[in-house]
Amino acid sequence: MRFDVNCSILFTQLPLLERPAAAKAAGFDAVEFWWPFDKAVPGDREVDAFIDAIRNAGVRLVGLNFVDDIPEGGRGLVGRPGDVARFRDNIDVAVGIAGRLGCLALNALYGNNGESEPALENLALAARKAAAVDAVVLVEALNVYESPSYPLVSVKAATDVIEAVGQPNVRFLCDLYHLARMGEDLPSALAHPLTGHVQIADNPGRGRPGTGSLPLAELLDGYEGWVGLEYKDPDLDFGWVSKWSAPTHEQELVT
Repeated sequence: MRFDVNCSILFTQLPLLERPAAAKAAGFDAVEFWWPFDKAVPGDREVDAFIDAIRNAGVRLVGLNFVDDIPEGGRGLVGRPGDVARFRDNIDVAVGIAGRLGCLALNALYGNNGESEPALENLALAARKAAAVDAVVLVEALNVYESPSYPLVSVKAATDVIEAVGQPNVRFLCDLYHLARMGEDLPSALAHPLTGHVQIADNPGRGRPGTGSLPLAELLDGYEGWVGLEYKDPDLDFGWVSKWSAPTHEQELVT
């Protein structure tokens, strides 16, 4: 099992470009981010600075969101008709970053009140572009309690969208916290043939493993892919990691 740190939710007391090095200092070799810029098409200097921060820290970028509106309280742009141009303008930038850093997973959040027609078209376009750098496009299910306007709140809803897109490199982002809140069958979600990446937080509370009641170590026993740490922890206590089994395989994300 291999853990990567989501540096958009952890180490947030530091400037964004200092977080990859902080993750490395904490013992991690990989990171992931929500969209790390304040616009869909940042300038070359901003992109280069982000890439340099990853490389200089000596970590791998495992996952990256396409442009999202999380800082504004949103849940992505993929299915929002009014944001089609903004999302499509971002695709080449996100894919370009992924290609330069060897990132194999790009998360395309569906969006609050997202609609099927723009979502399917946007996901298909993103998938074709991502294929050029051997990356997958991820579709994530959230929970209705925190995201009441987000249409995809079950494994079936997300995988139905993936199947409708019809591109071989569109996969399911299996976030065990969100699925647990929705009462989903977590072992089945992990074993789903479309699952391409996993994220964790304990439930309730969305804290680090051990702060809630989810049997995360048991659920993930034998899982060989990257596991994104997308939880809240102001104490940055990673002591729980040493209690879990050490990784035994170097298996890449499903492609």
